[in-house]
Amino acid sequence: MVVIVFRTSLRKGINEQELTTIGARMYEIASAMPGFISYKDFTAEDGESVTIVEFESLDTLAAWREHPEHQVAQQRGRDEFFAEYHIQVCTPGA
Repeated sequence: MVVIVFRTSLRKGINEQELTTIGARMYEIASAMPGFISYKDFTAEDGESVTIVEFESLDTLAAWREHPEHQVAQQRGRDEFFAEYHIQVCTPGA
């Protein structure tokens, strides 16, 4: 199993409804992909969000990372929504 920890802080003045819509679509795609296990999202009092996603393997994670709609959403996140973000991929024995 591979666990991905995705931490984000939002830019001020973003269109939060648009971000929510994109997030829902990304969940729809990811949860239908082979190897998807789970998704959980948490938001701290300071506004930082942490998303934990589990996939069966690095290969199934790579398929998700390279999905065309996900790549567009990744770019939009960097350009429009996130003031900062960090991604950590955790594997057994790592």
